[in-house]
Amino acid sequence: MTFADVVLALIPYNFSPLIVIAFALVLGFYLMGVKRLTSHDRPGIGRVITFLLGLGLCYGVLQTRFDFYAQHLFFAHRAQHLIIHHVGPILIALSNPLPVAHYWYRQLSAPLQAGLARLGRLYRFLQHPVIAALLFVGLVYLWLWPDIHFSAMRNRALYELMNLSLLLEGLLFWWLMLDPRRPQSSVALGYGKRIIVLIAVMIPQIAIGAWITFQTEPLYDVYRLMEQPLNLEPIGDQLLGGILTWIPPALMSVLGSLILLSFIARDDRLDDQHRREQENDAGANTAPVA
Repeated sequence: MTFADVVLALIPYNFSPLIVIAFALVLGFYLMGVKRLTSHDRPGIGRVITFLLGLGLCYGVLQTRFDFYAQHLFFAHRAQHLIIHHVGPILIALSNPLPVAHYWYRQLSAPLQAGLARLGRLYRFLQHPVIAALLFVGLVYLWLWPDIHFSAMRNRALYELMNLSLLLEGLLFWWLMLDPRRPQSSVALGYGKRIIVLIAVMIPQIAIGAWITFQTEPLYDVYRLMEQPLNLEPIGDQLLGGILTWIPPALMSVLGSLILLSFIARDDRLDDQHRREQENDAGANTAPVA
């Protein structure tokens, strides 16, 4: 691969000022926030890299040559949505950007108090577990409905709306699921409820993925109207896209549940450690004085 090939691969297929500016702002605010945090609150290099990887993957599938394939091949489109709806948001959530978000909230709360209050109410509504689950699965079903999908793939504004809605909902959902704070001492959702939600969203995603996979006729005629860069037959392209809609998202729910089990084990270890420290302190206070 030549340098020219690398440059071509990184150049946006359809340049979107909205997406580029949004990602640039997020990146800029994150890096400035990390720099300005105290050493106690500043995330380690591993968390920073995890955040940048998640953000970079989402940007890469939206504003590089990959977007060309996502607009011409159904399976590449499903890979794109797997990244922006699952993989990227999971990495960003695991990086725990909450300290950075809190820093900017403190900086902006005074001049933007009214707007932030309204945004907070909307956020709490969207993060209700039932609403979050319905939106997370509902958007997948909405944009995969054949007629709506056809319109989205032929209309650039609708195409961007589809991608941005899935990205934003993915970020909201996976933060709700993977919030590392202890539910006992914060507003984080309880671990048991989160696991139930992950199981609940897994089932309909498996259903629609299996439905697409086992179709014997093409569902999405829009790809017949486009150049086929890999010379795939429409039914083969659809089969691969169905599998990507079926198996990886289900595995993401399993992965999320395993991460939550690790959070539970972490909290148990911390509770045991705290209990031992209290017992040691109590023993020291009751020890006889020589």
